[in-house]
Amino acid sequence: MSDLAPGNKSPRILSGIQPSGKLHLGNYFGAIKQHIELQDQGDCFYFIADFHALTSLQNAAQLRENVRDVAVTYLALGLDPEKVTLFKQSDVPEVTEITWLLSTVSGMGFLERAHSYKDKVARGISASVGLFTYPILMAADILAYQSSLVPVGQDQVQHVEMTQDMAAYFNNAYGDEVFARPEYRLDKVPKVPGTDGQKMSKSYGNVIEIFASGKPLKKSVMGIVTRSTPLEEPLDPEGCTVVELFKLVASPDDVKDLELRYREGGFGYGSAKKVLLERIDQYFEPYRNRREELLRDPGFVDSVLDAGARRAREEARRTLDRARRACGLV
Repeated sequence: MSDLAPGNKSPRILSGIQPSGKLHLGNYFGAIKQHIELQDQGDCFYFIADFHALTSLQNAAQLRENVRDVAVTYLALGLDPEKVTLFKQSDVPEVTEITWLLSTVSGMGFLERAHSYKDKVARGISASVGLFTYPILMAADILAYQSSLVPVGQDQVQHVEMTQDMAAYFNNAYGDEVFARPEYRLDKVPKVPGTDGQKMSKSYGNVIEIFASGKPLKKSVMGIVTRSTPLEEPLDPEGCTVVELFKLVASPDDVKDLELRYREGGFGYGSAKKVLLERIDQYFEPYRNRREELLRDPGFVDSVLDAGARRAREEARRTLDRARRACGLV
C-alpha cells in the first residue's frame, strides 16, 4: 500500500496515545520514535487519548498525571510544537458529537466483530458501553481532522478499516462526501521484548521506563530473564532479550561486537546486562535532561496543549458543521 495518494505531497497524519501509565521502551521504539520522525513528512495531529483511557482508568488524579506525563514525554523526545498539533482528546468536544453521528449509521454486528473489544473482554476487562463503542470514538478521532494517513501497528489495522467503513456508511446515507477516506500506514517497528522476553507491556509488568535512571533502571535491566549458562561457556545471542534490547540503542558495529563477546565465552549475562544498562542510560540521558527542563516550566507545556486544542477544534468544527448540514441538523 502506498503511503500517499498520487499528487498528495503533504498528508494529514493522525495518531493518538493513551495516557494509561508511565511510558516505556516499547512505547518509544514501537510508536513515539516513528511519530516524531513523521513530523517532517506531513501535517501531523497527535492527541492524548484521555477519553479512551476512561474505559480502563477511573482515577482522576492519576489520569491528570498521566496526561501531563505523555505531553512532557513527547516534547522531551523531540516533538516540535511548531510542526505538530499536540492536544488532549477531551479538549475537542466536536469529536464526541461526530461519534454520535457515526453511531447512528453503524450496526451492532459491525461493532461486535472488533478484535480489540473481544480480546479485552477475554482478558477480564468489564464490557462497558464505552469499550464496545470504542471503535466509533476512534473513527471520529480520525475523521474529524480529515486525516489521510494513520500510522498504526498490526493490531490497530482493523480499527482503521472500520473507520473507512463508517465514513462510507455516513457518506452514502446522506449523499455527501463529508468524511475523507483515511489509509493506514503499517509501521515497520521492531519487536520490543520486555524483561521476561514477552512483548513489553505494562499489563505484563515487564517494562523498562523511558526516563528511568539510577537504581530503578539498574533493577529493571539486571532483572532481565536469561538462561542459566556457566560463565566459561559461549552464549547464544540469537533470541536473547539483552541482545534484542541492545540492538535498539546501539550501532550495528557495537551489536556485532557484543555478539562476538557472547560467542567467545567467558562473558556472562551479568556482564552483558551491565553493557546494556550503560547504553540505555547514555541513549536517553539528553532526553531526561530535556524532560527535567520541561517539568520546571509547566506553563510551556500548557501553552503547547492549548494551542494544539485551538487548531484541532477549528479543523473538527469545519468537519462537524458539514456533517450537521448533511444530516439536516442545520
